[in-house]
Amino acid sequence: MGKFVIKTSETGCHFVLEADNGEVIATSQHYQSKESCKKGIESVKRNAPGAEVVEED
Repeated sequence: MGKFVIKTSETGCHFVLEADNGEVIATSQHYQSKESCKKGIESVKRNAPGAEVVEED
């Protein structure tokens, strides 16, 4: 099972979703606080399981 990794820098933080092999699957926007970053992770968990795939040209 993959994992969400929170990365912190001087300007805030963001998360990456990593596969079991450590490969990055997705990267989030930057957040000003770790609390907001964690809320972003929860939002992805809640909203993405059945997300439709749409192709735009």
